[in-house]
Amino acid sequence: MSDRQARGVDRQIQEAEARGEFKNLPGAGKPLPGIGQPLHDDWWLRQQAARDNIGLDALPPALRLAKEVEQLPQTLDALGEEAAVRAAVEELNVRIRKALIGPIEGPPLRFGLRDTDADVRAWRERRA
Repeated sequence: MSDRQARGVDRQIQEAEARGEFKNLPGAGKPLPGIGQPLHDDWWLRQQAARDNIGLDALPPALRLAKEVEQLPQTLDALGEEAAVRAAVEELNVRIRKALIGPIEGPPLRFGLRDTDADVRAWRERRA
């Protein structure tokens, strides 16, 4: 961008500010979402999905699985019985195993099978 263009942009910003176009913007005075948290490899996709209110169904299978693994503690916490927790982890493992064996649409998986016993122990600890 040339110096002349930069001055033109600055002038347009100042004029818009004088007209009050930057007042009452959504999120004004609030911290940026996710500030201080590490960025995931697919940060841009997560941001776009949140902005466009896209649900899990619209994601490629590999990203859908990654999101399910990320949300697993919350999913398990909603279950009331240990048998249901074990069944949910095993069902997720079936889908992860299938994705690891065969081609799956989306980026490569960055995780493996879940340790059912460890997930059940963590579930018990969160309930205590």
